[in-house]
Amino acid sequence: MKALSRALRPLTVGIRREDPGRIWERRAPLTPEAVRDLITKQGVQVQVESCDRRIFTDDEYIKAGANIRKDLSAAHILLGIKEPLLSSLQLSPVPSPISPTDVTRTYMMFSHTAKGQPYNLSLLSSFLGHKELPRLIDFELLTDSVTVKRTVGFGWYAGVAGVFEALSSLAQSHLEFGVASPFLLTPRPHTQPSLDHLRAALRAIGARIAAEGTPKALGPFIIGLTGTGNVAEGCLSALSELPIVKVAVKDLPALVKDPDANLRNIYLVHALPSDYFTRLDGGKYTRDHYYTHPNEYSSNFSQTIAPYLTLFLNGAGWAPGYPRIMTNEQLAISLTLAQEVGGARFTNIGDISCDPEGGLQFLTHATTLSAPFFKARPPSLPQHLPSVTIMSVDILPSSIPLDASRGFSRALFPYLEALIASYSGGDTSGDRIEALHRATIANKGGLSPQHQWLQERVDAWRASTTKPSTSSHGNLKAKHVLMFGSGMVAGPAVDKLAERSDVRLVIASNSRLEMEKLQGTHYNVQYREIDMGKHADVSRLVEEADVVISLLPAPFHPAVAEHCIQHKKHMITASYISNSMSALHLRALDSDVLLLNEIGLDPGIDHCSAISLISRLQAQNKKVVSFISFCGGLPAPDVEDMGPLKYKFSWSPRGVLTAALNSAKFKLFGEEKNISGTNLLRSYFAQVPVLPSVHLEGYANRDSLPYAAGYHLGPLSKLRTLVRGTLRYPGYSERLQFFKDIGLLELNGIIELKDWIDFIPLSQKLKQELHPEDKHINLQYAEDDGGHLEALRWLLAGRTPPLPTKPMAPLDIFTVLLAYKLQYAPHERDMVVLSHEFITKSVSEPLAPEEVHTSSLVAYGDDKYSAMSRTVGLPVALAALKVLDGKVSVRGVAGPGDASIREPVLIGMESVGLGMEEISGASETVEKALKLGVSDP
Repeated sequence: MKALSRALRPLTVGIRREDPGRIWERRAPLTPEAVRDLITKQGVQVQVESCDRRIFTDDEYIKAGANIRKDLSAAHILLGIKEPLLSSLQLSPVPSPISPTDVTRTYMMFSHTAKGQPYNLSLLSSFLGHKELPRLIDFELLTDSVTVKRTVGFGWYAGVAGVFEALSSLAQSHLEFGVASPFLLTPRPHTQPSLDHLRAALRAIGARIAAEGTPKALGPFIIGLTGTGNVAEGCLSALSELPIVKVAVKDLPALVKDPDANLRNIYLVHALPSDYFTRLDGGKYTRDHYYTHPNEYSSNFSQTIAPYLTLFLNGAGWAPGYPRIMTNEQLAISLTLAQEVGGARFTNIGDISCDPEGGLQFLTHATTLSAPFFKARPPSLPQHLPSVTIMSVDILPSSIPLDASRGFSRALFPYLEALIASYSGGDTSGDRIEALHRATIANKGGLSPQHQWLQERVDAWRASTTKPSTSSHGNLKAKHVLMFGSGMVAGPAVDKLAERSDVRLVIASNSRLEMEKLQGTHYNVQYREIDMGKHADVSRLVEEADVVISLLPAPFHPAVAEHCIQHKKHMITASYISNSMSALHLRALDSDVLLLNEIGLDPGIDHCSAISLISRLQAQNKKVVSFISFCGGLPAPDVEDMGPLKYKFSWSPRGVLTAALNSAKFKLFGEEKNISGTNLLRSYFAQVPVLPSVHLEGYANRDSLPYAAGYHLGPLSKLRTLVRGTLRYPGYSERLQFFKDIGLLELNGIIELKDWIDFIPLSQKLKQELHPEDKHINLQYAEDDGGHLEALRWLLAGRTPPLPTKPMAPLDIFTVLLAYKLQYAPHERDMVVLSHEFITKSVSEPLAPEEVHTSSLVAYGDDKYSAMSRTVGLPVALAALKVLDGKVSVRGVAGPGDASIREPVLIGMESVGLGMEEISGASETVEKALKLGVSDP
């Protein structure tokens, strides 16, 4: 009898209403009307979790025939909008409605687990393990079998609500221009009882515009829309209540110039991706090619569409790796062109997709229904250009919860009927059942076939939270690494650290976009936005870490090191050991802390490889009489346009320029040279033959002389030559010296620019030395001098970056200009060249001829990372892992000279194809070429 009573228990559907979130999050998966139909048509029971803050009351559900419950432990199918609290999960099986056996439950929700989201691995893990665990179906994965478009969601309602919120914020913004727009009467969605009331209000505004027109001060009122999915469809539906006239992108310039444009119309341009994404190779846009090769496209939206828009509605999604619709720099271009057009153009945006720092880089954050818009003004925006008002509410469907819930409920209902039928022994075939299979992430304790790749992430997450860990890397629960900085070289370091399942990495930076891109699909990587000036926040992050990596600009390292000493945490950087860092040595020793520096490329791999080979040569009873080391990050030889410096930036532009101000010391054929910073570039080496097929020049890099002791080469007096230098293409030194001579590398004093063309005339040196009779230099007619002035014209011609927003030193202004003009195009690659030359003599056979040994590395960038980022970031990560595993006993402020650091780094670099190639027996030496090519100022 007990088994029979269990078998007769009806199938029960539970509705969760405890979704954690903000008070505005008022949506329901099933309306009371749908509940009534479910009960009457399907004969099921419905239980609704009691809650105070939902759009439908308990009484409405009770009248529909549902039961209100504190828990849903008896439900076979549980419906919710978002993921539940782990503590509320019902994981045990329930009695079958058709047999005396137990069956697994089914959860349907937006689980946010399908992409392996790190923060929800704990939820996904709860559904995996044994066959009695519930089935997990994700609404986001319910799609049409033909179009593969999502069929259950809130996107359409977000589009509708977004139109109203955007028009409302636009009207408020126009008041600042002294314009009272008809859209001042636009109701905000949450102030109306239904979508019908909203439509009626907008229809009335549209009728008024059709009769009276929009303000003349605005010119023709043009709305731009992007996107092709449900969001865009919702926008179009709402806009249909206005007197809309559709126009094409090509019609915009003529429309805004037409003095007879009909102001009783609202003009709409629905821009498709093919209208603003262009292929870098000049080919035609195709959807398949774009999604396969997004890096081969750029956006011209800022020039061809944005300057003409009165309101821009962004309904297009974005993902890291794809081109932005607009960057911060392009915003300045758009606003400049918009001012020429007139009519308060491109001062208002409704970003319904709401990807912070995504498709629109200057969208910094989502807004709320309490404060729906903000003024966007990126630091690069010149002061004379206006801010942009952006509406970016990210819970727009919750502002029309009744209609959004009804629409969602209608879309979900057929799938729910199919699921109920499968529990009740009904038909298990058909499109709905197939769609449910496609949307199933986990079932009976295992991942569905299309989601098997998630198992590795779940296993790694479980390993990190199991005590003790089963990881082969140690018996700690997890090892925590904190990385400050998210710039050019961080990517390879993040990937290498994330390979270790027992490592938990936190990236801390002020750029959320960079950190999101670095996080990618790594389950064990998180990020934190940080202001390095807030020392309490920095200290708290350091305290939680085991090892700290600083990829920040060098001046920040000592401050980070102070926190590491305080909390007894080891620290790794790629920068040279500064005086400020050296001063921390004794305190670091007292705290038993390693502050490891100089473990990038140069310094870094150069140290490791040089010391390694020197020690092996000395073990063969050979002494080094000449040591020369050159390194450079350069455009690959196949880059067609390298600009006037024959150089492009793959690391800090400011670091490149300030390197040209350093003094240098070296020894060449027995003579010690001391080159001042003033004369460094004038004393360059015209020929540095480290690559047989590529002509390179170079200049000395800082003080080479201490490396006699640092590399254990013996007394300096016994060395014939000791040079460390930087590689460049021919012409670099003379060209940069010219820029230096005319004052562009000055660090003293600050200037403020009104226009880029004024940057050169502000240099008094250029006026006096080249054209003393001119108060201002006309770059078009100035007498040329070795191509230098032509180089200046190239830098200031065509597109230039936004002007700095505050007074800056000339070198910092020049950095902004060069970083913009000399950046790598997506199809271009960089090259890293590192070369050592060792000339040795036999200790035991003094009369034996000298031997030449070389050790070199030539690396090229690829589609994912630059050569510079790989050769700087990977050594940092490799060293950090050794320190993390307790394999390094060195303490205090140190470089990578100890074998416990340098050898694992060299082995690790070789394992990824970046090992040093060693050759003995060269006939022509770099030493001889330097003697021939050095010039004395």
